[in-house]
Amino acid sequence: MTLDIAEITGILEPPLDTRPDPDAFVQAAMAWHFHPDTGSPFWLKRAGTLDFDPRRDVRTLDDLTLFPNVAAELRHVPAADLIPRGYGNCPDVVGVFESGGTTGAPKRVVLLRDWLERMLAWSNAALDAHGFPRGADWLGLVPSGPHIVGEYFRRSATTHGRYGFSVDLDPRWVKRTIAEGRGGEASAYAEHVIDQAEEVLRTQDVSVLTITPPLLERLTRRNDLVDLVNDKVRAIRWGGTQLDADSRHLYRTEVFPDTVFSGNYGSTMILGFAGERPGLPGDGPCVFDTLGPYVTFQVVDPQTRKPVAYGERGRVVAHHVSKSFLLPNNLERDLATRVEPPEGGFGDSVADIAPVDTFEEETVIEGVY
Repeated sequence: MTLDIAEITGILEPPLDTRPDPDAFVQAAMAWHFHPDTGSPFWLKRAGTLDFDPRRDVRTLDDLTLFPNVAAELRHVPAADLIPRGYGNCPDVVGVFESGGTTGAPKRVVLLRDWLERMLAWSNAALDAHGFPRGADWLGLVPSGPHIVGEYFRRSATTHGRYGFSVDLDPRWVKRTIAEGRGGEASAYAEHVIDQAEEVLRTQDVSVLTITPPLLERLTRRNDLVDLVNDKVRAIRWGGTQLDADSRHLYRTEVFPDTVFSGNYGSTMILGFAGERPGLPGDGPCVFDTLGPYVTFQVVDPQTRKPVAYGERGRVVAHHVSKSFLLPNNLERDLATRVEPPEGGFGDSVADIAPVDTFEEETVIEGVY
């Protein structure tokens, strides 16, 4: 397929409420990321080491598995080398963000504004589908600093809601204290975070709470705080770590029975997150769908890298393909049950997320995020 730049950008940047044809999209993305005038320095250099030609051989979403997993290289690549040259001399960079450091030194990605706006439009539509109130004030117990979730919280709060109040977390410190056997210190830190959240909840008109499952469990140990949340908060958005099906059912039916409850499965390496499918039964697994074909999952046997059957468990492989960023065939640290995508979706949906015990020769510690 031979396309000019206008045709390529037209395919890569369709209106926010439409999904491009996946094959035409992948071919346009390869033309963009591997053209000397538009590709990033990182991928243009890396192309010379590949035993295939991405512009000739990568035609479909399935062909993304031809790529090697280069995620570990993002620990060392200069951030500027990840930006496609096609954005010109003044790319609209929202920020440079890092992975949580759960599995060793953090990896870095660059978030450009066009991708942020696309993710937000999709996410806000999903919040509407779940019944999150518009124009509400939000409280987020999420990491800021180098963590992309803080940016998404802030932008979600101010585009779907009104004001975003936040309590910062340092997940790396918590993981370090746990790894060094100082569990009491990690516990005291978590209580400190909940104390700060209580102050905001008591003084502000908060209707949407964003929180991680370990901190939500901490919050529910205080009956007065549970009463406060049930009195004020109309919707809870959880994410950052796993939440087992039994706890999710308990929160939805007994602890916060009148509150909308919806989760995200996020990863810095996909520059965003997958969202809980609206309308799931209360006692079933939490299924997460992606913004395809930009972000797609596969659930595979980790030894053969072949897809497992629907309903079976395997490792999550994530592909991010957008105009601003390319990271295909990344074997994530997580296990999941493979689920059919929703009608019109792409790749796999996932459920029952849980981390592996070790990843890249590091022990996985979730902590509070």
